[in-house]
Amino acid sequence: MRTLLVTGGAGFIGANFVLQAVADGLHVINLDKLTYAGNLQTLQSIENDPKHNFVEGDIGDRDVVIHLLTEYRPDAVVNFAAESHVDRSIDGPAAFIETNVVSTLGLLEATRDYWRGLKDADAGAFRFLHVSTDEVYGSLGAEGYFTESTPYAPNSPYSASKAASDHLVRAFHHTYGLPVLTTNCSNNYGPYQFPEKLIPLVIQKALAGEALPVYGDGMNVRDWLFVEDHCSAIRRVLEAGRVGETYNIGGNSERANIVVVKTICAILDEVAPLADGRAHESLITFVRDRPGHDRRYAIDASKLKSELGWTPAHTFEAGIRATVQWYLDNKPWVQGILDGSYKLERLGA
Repeated sequence: MRTLLVTGGAGFIGANFVLQAVADGLHVINLDKLTYAGNLQTLQSIENDPKHNFVEGDIGDRDVVIHLLTEYRPDAVVNFAAESHVDRSIDGPAAFIETNVVSTLGLLEATRDYWRGLKDADAGAFRFLHVSTDEVYGSLGAEGYFTESTPYAPNSPYSASKAASDHLVRAFHHTYGLPVLTTNCSNNYGPYQFPEKLIPLVIQKALAGEALPVYGDGMNVRDWLFVEDHCSAIRRVLEAGRVGETYNIGGNSERANIVVVKTICAILDEVAPLADGRAHESLITFVRDRPGHDRRYAIDASKLKSELGWTPAHTFEAGIRATVQWYLDNKPWVQGILDGSYKLERLGA
């Protein structure tokens, strides 16, 4: 792969992928709509890099997508573009259907038409990789793991919209022959994550000495995946994944939410203690659970390991410590989101 069209490349996971790919010498065409979670400040280090071309636009705009495909002739499309916050999907599901289903359909149609026009060798090497989530599988009990053959059972508007997009990607392979790959990942964390998500939210509130809200009893379990590991897994699937296949990507790091929060508190007690001497854990406040809150997710990533030789490079302990330190070292980036100034960059202000 020499040139990639990456969609949603100004968001959390997409931007980390773009930064990693450009650092490794790939040419990235970065298409992002710049909704609230798109942040050009994340991409400042490659702002003037000739290997990175940023384009503001919607994946559902066929004319824009076709123009980029025909001008840059990428070897692959990597689709990160999605509305992805469960709480927001509960409050306003329509935007999730529009982006994750309708716009993904537009992207698939434009990509299919471009792929059909490629010469035989180029068409055979081309890939469309769709980045999805383990939330499409629903909720697990105390035992068991999600595998690639687990039936879909989404429980939120967000996961339902991602399930629909997964099915569309599969259909475009079986109906039109489009060479697709799908990855379903567990919960990501790491640098550049928008502060509405659990880990960065807890870090910022703890640093400010504010209450740390934990849903329900805090015993909802997730498999935590360091974002750099996720990006390396996607690269590996692009390189050697079997066309038409799905690969689960997990971090081998199941933790209950309350354990994650207490781990962050312990790290902050060590590196950034509260001025009044209190333990950060004293700030934990249990709040009313959100509707349809899945109890447990756990990924079986053995297919990815056995077929492609990939395993995560970071333990949770190493990844969470690195993440806390990153947020301590990058307070201007965080402040830009909290005060809204990050939005000015897209306006040229």
